Amino acid sequence: MYFTSYISLSNLKRNTLKLLFYGGIFLKKYDVIVVGTGNAALSSAISAKENGSEVLVLEKAPKEKRGGNSIFTDGAIRFAYNDLQGIKEVVTALSESDLSEIQMPDYNTEDFYEDILKVTNGESNPELAQFLSNESFETILWMKKQGVEFQINENQYFEINGNKNFWGGLPIKTVDKGIGLMKSLFNRAQELGIDIIYSAEVNKIEMNHNKVSAVTYLDNNKQRVTVDTEAIILACGSFEASKDKRVKNLGEEWEKAIVRGTEYNTGDGIEIATEIGANKTGQYDGCHAHTTDYNAPKVGDFSKPGDIYKKSSYPLGLIINKNGERFVDEGADFRNYTYAKYGKETLKQPGQKAFQIFDSQVSPMLRKEYHLKEATKIVADTLEELAEKMDINPNDFVEMINEYNASVQDGDYNPSVKDGKSTKGITPEKTNWALKFDQAPYYAFPITCGITFAFGGISTNTKAEALDEQNNAIAGLFVAGEMVGGLFYHNYPGGSGLMSGSVFGKRAGKSAAEYVQMNKVDN
Repeated sequence: MYFTSYISLSNLKRNTLKLLFYGGIFLKKYDVIVVGTGNAALSSAISAKENGSEVLVLEKAPKEKRGGNSIFTDGAIRFAYNDLQGIKEVVTALSESDLSEIQMPDYNTEDFYEDILKVTNGESNPELAQFLSNESFETILWMKKQGVEFQINENQYFEINGNKNFWGGLPIKTVDKGIGLMKSLFNRAQELGIDIIYSAEVNKIEMNHNKVSAVTYLDNNKQRVTVDTEAIILACGSFEASKDKRVKNLGEEWEKAIVRGTEYNTGDGIEIATEIGANKTGQYDGCHAHTTDYNAPKVGDFSKPGDIYKKSSYPLGLIINKNGERFVDEGADFRNYTYAKYGKETLKQPGQKAFQIFDSQVSPMLRKEYHLKEATKIVADTLEELAEKMDINPNDFVEMINEYNASVQDGDYNPSVKDGKSTKGITPEKTNWALKFDQAPYYAFPITCGITFAFGGISTNTKAEALDEQNNAIAGLFVAGEMVGGLFYHNYPGGSGLMSGSVFGKRAGKSAAEYVQMNKVDN
């Protein structure tokens, strides 16, 4: 029986063919199909197009919710810039006067690589980690050629004696955060004539003679659509938006975790890849988890993207639970190296709730997110009042603060370096940036855990090829972005997620295009 049905193809070329086949629709054959519309996906699509392929992008979300997790990011992106001249190549608007005010540690490919190994406890796949660090600078310049604009990251320096003292290896960000990044990439995709179909839920990859041959998706009317292709790039995120998969892989406590990004990252790509033999790898019970406003939306709000609910200034203050107890070393390292794991620690606390608290000597240094109208903020003139507003026993709270203050050691305070100004005799210690908590008014921000993405993915090599259990490449299948398994464990260096998406996206597009050309020659 044949069914007459239509799908919206207004954004496709006029030569697109629509053929009815047993209730399904077949479109013209594309060289490369990319699944997803985040940074990794569009980097893949642009790269494949630049390398001579006809490209179709399929996105599960409707058009108004495109952009994946990338649109929710702050836009900070980590790369090996070597020195200030490297920054000048990326942020060309910087004048010599601007540069003279900047104090910035050098940061090369080995520094980037060592940071990855440090925060992942040495478990990161060394080939993937080295490839990411080695390709990062070239990829930043490539992004710039695609129209992505960069600026100095105001969240990564403190002004000291008229100089901007940078720290943490993350000195630049995209203009207008993730919104600006994705706007630039969508504009470039349109310029190149890359076709995009929205509300397309990919559910199957077809194989022919052990090679990728087609992809099937359901459109917004649940109509089955099949598109022939030579190569597929899966860049559609992890499973963080699926409650069931969070519980299965991460544990029951993750059911109620706030999803910081898109609600459409439910692990579809991992499922369809494994169905055709791709090997799962990486830390499926680990994830990027950030301390987030307790009253943040349960899933990312596309009307307010840009990572406005995160709470990252905790090294300047203290983190306590509902019992008034500290439970992490807030000063263990720069936030870039701890924030992706401290959300998990917050999830373990009673009621999955905690508070970041600050006094007035550090409050002027808090990030902008703390001052937005969306931020949940408690202000008090006394410690007792602050405790009561947090619903914490005032006596216990004051006792904890007094004990902490008594443990603070003398030394020079400098938030732009690991200053060693610490506590002594309490558990947990605060190993850097320990100031007495004694200057009113006092501030408290209720927080919980927000999950960004899970670390488990698909086995991948430096060509972005999907691998089977024998480490053989699956012909015509490539992965990028959060789907790259084996790169991050336990934690990750801040800004390396975006960089990974761009690096492996660019590589996946090039590899897919090369595969298509080789396949055509062979046939």
